Amino acid sequence: MSHVQPVTDAEFESKVLLSEKPVLVDFWAEWCGPCRQIAPVLDELAAAHGDKITFLKMNADENPGTPASYGVMGLPTIAVFDKGQMVKQMVGAKPKSVYLKELADYIG
Repeated sequence: MSHVQPVTDAEFESKVLLSEKPVLVDFWAEWCGPCRQIAPVLDELAAAHGDKITFLKMNADENPGTPASYGVMGLPTIAVFDKGQMVKQMVGAKPKSVYLKELADYIG
């Protein structure tokens, strides 16, 4: 079972923007090779740090509204939201060490 749960356009406000804790959203698509490459890395991070930051994934093909409203142009795009605001955005597949560094303020 994945530790990264799906989120839709309809659920985005309640699950992300109104969340009490920071939320990482992985914008991805089925056809995206790098998206599949980072999925296990994000799952590992979610298993280890899910108590401090919520990990969600949004299929950009099935939910085009939210990615468009946040200017997501390339996949995968990893966005971090805190208190209803996008505070970080990373485009493209990165090594686990980069995600750990970028999330250090939240998973410290």
